[in-house]
Amino acid sequence: MKKIMRAAALGGAVALALAACGSAPEETEPTAGAGSAGDSDFKACMVSDQGGWDDQSFNQSGYEGLKLAEKELGVEVNAVESTADSDYGPNIDSLIQDGCTYIIGVGFLLEPAIQAAAEANTDIEFGLIDSSFSDDEFNTIELDNAKPLLFNTAEAAFLAGYVAGATTETGIVGTFGGLPIPSVQIFMDGFVDGVAQWNEDSGENVQVLGWDKAKQEGQFSGDFETQSNGQNIAQGFLDQGADIIMPVAGPVGLGAAAAVEGKPGAKVIWVDSDGFESTEYGPIVLTSVMKEIGQAVYDSIQQASEGDFSNEPYVGTLENEGVGLAPFHDFEDAVPAEVKDRITELQEQIVSGELVVESPNAP
Repeated sequence: MKKIMRAAALGGAVALALAACGSAPEETEPTAGAGSAGDSDFKACMVSDQGGWDDQSFNQSGYEGLKLAEKELGVEVNAVESTADSDYGPNIDSLIQDGCTYIIGVGFLLEPAIQAAAEANTDIEFGLIDSSFSDDEFNTIELDNAKPLLFNTAEAAFLAGYVAGATTETGIVGTFGGLPIPSVQIFMDGFVDGVAQWNEDSGENVQVLGWDKAKQEGQFSGDFETQSNGQNIAQGFLDQGADIIMPVAGPVGLGAAAAVEGKPGAKVIWVDSDGFESTEYGPIVLTSVMKEIGQAVYDSIQQASEGDFSNEPYVGTLENEGVGLAPFHDFEDAVPAEVKDRITELQEQIVSGELVVESPNAP
């Protein structure tokens, strides 16, 4: 299976595994014109995956971090949008030709193209969201001029799974992914474990559709663009009795939300950004599993612009607030106080290390 995945990656689709944890970049309050970036030759650039800048998910979050750096740090920026896997290499090449000195790829699917560019252009610095780098034998490698920006979303998804288990009315919830890649499956792992924790605490038996963590098998839409696929999968879950669904599929999740919206009492858990604010489906968003991609992008640009680039992986966690659970917004009163208290307790246990959320897909 891994050989198949690697072959797909080299064709512009999927690459391998996440790196070991590094310390998080220090978060600072942005200051307009900070550092010497504004009057230097530094140029921060970004290339999206095929979801595009308006995916209401991770591409959009990354782009917002780039634009914040342009505004607050005074750096020159450029952003190129991909519409297909075949765009990645040419888009990166165009940024190199444009004089970019720090180029960030958004998403696991860009790993082969970013790695190839970094290896061929050692005078340019690169960043990659949601993946590290690997050799042909699937061993994680380090590149002196390339920095992985990773997120242990299993920790926050665990909390979301607990909330889903505690608030489902039917005793059935569901999750599905866009593609079977680590940056997707890590959400699903945490979600399943969170539901299991609720079952252990409550003595109930809430069922999860769409993902078998032990077998690492489940439901996937096949891409991150075709919203009708997400709508069909979500409708299948609803037909089986699910009333809470967590799509981990970028814009495909909007299709799932459309199906959920048509089912009275059903809710969706969004991922990457706060779906209550970033999508038109706020009234049915129970909560969201957030990755602070924008802040990670901003911090890495600030460091690179000040001459402090490091290839040490950034790993967002609950402890450094690189991942987190969004507010319940319209469902604030629907989540019992004792569940909120237990969520706070579980988060504290994860941060302290007393509770470890394990996932074979974790960075």
